[in-house]
Amino acid sequence: MKGGLAIMAMALLSGCAYLDRPMPVSPDWTRWQCDSQVEVQWRYSVADKSAMQVRLAGSDKQYDLTPQAGAEGELFSDGVLAFHKKGDEGLVYWVATDDLIGRGCKAP
Repeated sequence: MKGGLAIMAMALLSGCAYLDRPMPVSPDWTRWQCDSQVEVQWRYSVADKSAMQVRLAGSDKQYDLTPQAGAEGELFSDGVLAFHKKGDEGLVYWVATDDLIGRGCKAP
């Protein structure tokens, strides 16, 4: 019984240590660094570029964004997070509060 508890405790602790690691960079994700030092990973989720997936560093949450009208460049949002891409640079912000997460986001 004691041996089983020790093994379970070690497994739990090693799992918690994993949560503090930086987000792994997948080869099919584009990684950009913003002026605020926030790292943004993004990719088009369909071949015709009509949807985008975005992840912010430090979080395993993935935002599935759709195109929004009325912006120069490409604007994608899910009503929570917005990603505005213009050429090889972008900005990311929270929609509800209009709080800027990062601007000047581009390849490091």
